Amino acid sequence: MNRRMSSRSVSLTSTFLLLAAGGVAACDNDEYEDQGFYCADENGVVVDEDYCDDDYDGGGGVGFFIWHSAAYRAGYPVGYRLPAGGSKFAYNDAAARSKFGLPTTGKISNGTVKTSVVGKGGGGSRSKSGSGGG
Repeated sequence: MNRRMSSRSVSLTSTFLLLAAGGVAACDNDEYEDQGFYCADENGVVVDEDYCDDDYDGGGGVGFFIWHSAAYRAGYPVGYRLPAGGSKFAYNDAAARSKFGLPTTGKISNGTVKTSVVGKGGGGSRSKSGSGGG
């Protein structure tokens, strides 16, 4: 009888450990990702990165945002409409910049990719724009 309880106990413990390990792995994948960052207008059309630089002599512009998404890759030219699904935050939002591991002020180069960004998706508005060149 002791033997049966021991094997049952081992079986339950093994099952629990396997489930717990799977749960941790699933959570880990949702928390970290690589994201690309671009300076774009409210419609997700890439603009010169100087417009998102709060130190720029011409002044940062109203209506310009830093857009980000795991789907963005480096190399989108000025005038390109970013792929749908990205999020944005104000170019001068120091807290949002810091959250994504970006400098809190200054210029962020278009196409910057940050690895292992915490907090999938961030806290911005969703883009409703389609992809396309322009």
